[in-house]
Amino acid sequence: MDVKGFHLSYCSNIHPGESWDATFQNLKIYIPEVRQRLKAEGPFGIGLRLSHQASLELEKPERLKEFQVWLRQTNAYVFTLNGFPYGDFHRQIVKEKVHFPDWTTVERKDYTLRSFQILSQLLPPGMQGGISTSPISYRHWFKTKEALKAGMETATAHLLEIVEELAKIHKNTGKLLHLDIEPEPDGILENSDEMIWLFKNWLLPKGKHQLSQKLGISEREAEDLIKTHIQVCYDVCHFAIVYEEPAETFAKFESAGIRVGKIQISAALKVLIPPSANGKFSLGKKLQAFAESTYLHQVVARLDDGKLNSYSDLPQALDVLPDTKEKEWRIHFHVPVFLEDYGSFSSTQETISIVLKEILSNPEITQHLEVETYTWEVLPQGTRQSLGESIARELAWVRERMG
Repeated sequence: MDVKGFHLSYCSNIHPGESWDATFQNLKIYIPEVRQRLKAEGPFGIGLRLSHQASLELEKPERLKEFQVWLRQTNAYVFTLNGFPYGDFHRQIVKEKVHFPDWTTVERKDYTLRSFQILSQLLPPGMQGGISTSPISYRHWFKTKEALKAGMETATAHLLEIVEELAKIHKNTGKLLHLDIEPEPDGILENSDEMIWLFKNWLLPKGKHQLSQKLGISEREAEDLIKTHIQVCYDVCHFAIVYEEPAETFAKFESAGIRVGKIQISAALKVLIPPSANGKFSLGKKLQAFAESTYLHQVVARLDDGKLNSYSDLPQALDVLPDTKEKEWRIHFHVPVFLEDYGSFSSTQETISIVLKEILSNPEITQHLEVETYTWEVLPQGTRQSLGESIARELAWVRERMG
């Protein structure tokens, strides 16, 4: 839905189901309900999550036509896709498998190209469209510098194929599409510096000459193509976990010529560590409710001197809690954005408010906003509501914060 010129929606990865039939059925149920709860007028934007399986089914002309008809009848439109999770994302152990297959594989490239072909046919005229994707891979899969370098060589080649295809789509249809890479704790790209490293050390030096030769354009034009069709997905939760300040991060991206294709509005769990042994023991017991087995819940800890320690999952952090001298933990757990605290814990909700103020003062940062809270099923019982009510409440909270 339109909020002050921004496209605001929620990411449909909140709904279980890998087939297109399951995905479409959830949209039919929840899009009308959420719209009604919000009393939203005008076209209603959808942040669509397509699994690999669903994309294979939706690319069939008859299925795509059926969806297009439904969008018109419902007065809805698709402006962004979540192409990060390739396969199953609900009701089973996901953990680091959320990165598989990664950008070193043909499977990831082909799935993304297919998703862009679908988006190009769904996107309304005159509107940009983006697909968020993984931060290249899971860094702990690469045990040596040589392995990482080889992985980055292959991943860069695949990303440049995406740029080439998106340039063709833009030329042939006039529709501007971009791949929005999403830094995440323990991804190869975790923060703004590493996102800039991707462009400076890999995409630009490798791609300028290659695209210039293949497309018959200057290297300056090739650089512009790369920066147009490869952008960043700024997940507020992820950047808050690594303690980045939004204004500084946006300024760094602007200085490097990197665009923000989409902002995913999400909140991380924030915990202040008590100094006493009893306090730490009590905290550890309460945090056990969040140490569930489905998703990775990376922890980034801050010490008094500002240094950061990282843990690949919450259980590893809990193991060191009794003896830690850390002062604060930020935990990769997408808690509801409309709740500021959870009893003994709080969230990084304030960072969302800061981000919204930044984009309101500078709308050129991005126009695509997508609420992404997908862990409702594993949240403590006291924080749960019906799914439709929860989605609407999240969007209403964002809309209110935007004035």
